[in-house]
Amino acid sequence: MTSTQPTSTQWWTELKSITLHVEGESPRLWPESAAEEYRLARMELVAAEAELRDRIEAVAARRRALPPGGELPDYRFAEGPDDLSVDGPERPVALSELFAGHAELVLYHLMLHPEDTKACAACSMFVDGLDGVERHLTRRAGFAVMAPAPLPVLRAWARSRGWRRVRLVSCAGTTFLDDLGVAGSRGALFPAFSVHAKGTEGRIRHVTTQPADFPDGTGRGMDLMSPVWNLFDLLPSGRGDQEPDNTYPLAPAVR
Repeated sequence: MTSTQPTSTQWWTELKSITLHVEGESPRLWPESAAEEYRLARMELVAAEAELRDRIEAVAARRRALPPGGELPDYRFAEGPDDLSVDGPERPVALSELFAGHAELVLYHLMLHPEDTKACAACSMFVDGLDGVERHLTRRAGFAVMAPAPLPVLRAWARSRGWRRVRLVSCAGTTFLDDLGVAGSRGALFPAFSVHAKGTEGRIRHVTTQPADFPDGTGRGMDLMSPVWNLFDLLPSGRGDQEPDNTYPLAPAVR
């Protein structure tokens, strides 16, 4: 277990939930009432889950080993105050500044078109979660949510969703999304994470883009970044067909 919270002591030494552990004990995967048939099937599933974990780790290692990506210019965007409850004043911000003192930068490309006032429901669900973990992400890397909509529209949408922490950047009037390849030929937008790195000489390079769809058109490209889909996958009903009736809509169900 790790923590992104700074502390002067080893935090786990102060928690009974950890210090009372007995060496060799592990959580059980079923109650005593579980039938033998269930237990055997569950242990077969454990093996498959461990195999999946190992495959995910292997793919992550290959991702980290990619050759240097393409060099990017220092685009100029627009952002507003840290306080998302107000709109202005707007200020210019360079791509290099989004690194916020780090060598790496993660951008989430929100599907909020310049002619729309509402963003994609699936994208918004992702940012709902990212807003909650922003303080952890930004200890390791720069992080921002970007859209080509005008900044006041982007910030208004953030308020409607209850976002409080994420850094919001408008790339309106720039070619950044086109150059990166996350905008379509007619202006459609693709949901994606993009990662960038800045060398000691100040040059910015693209590292990787992780879109929601794979090049062959199949989905689940960003699912590992969403606890929602992964928790739904634990349910007997899977991801389901109906959108929950709540204030902040989820994306349409994906099978």
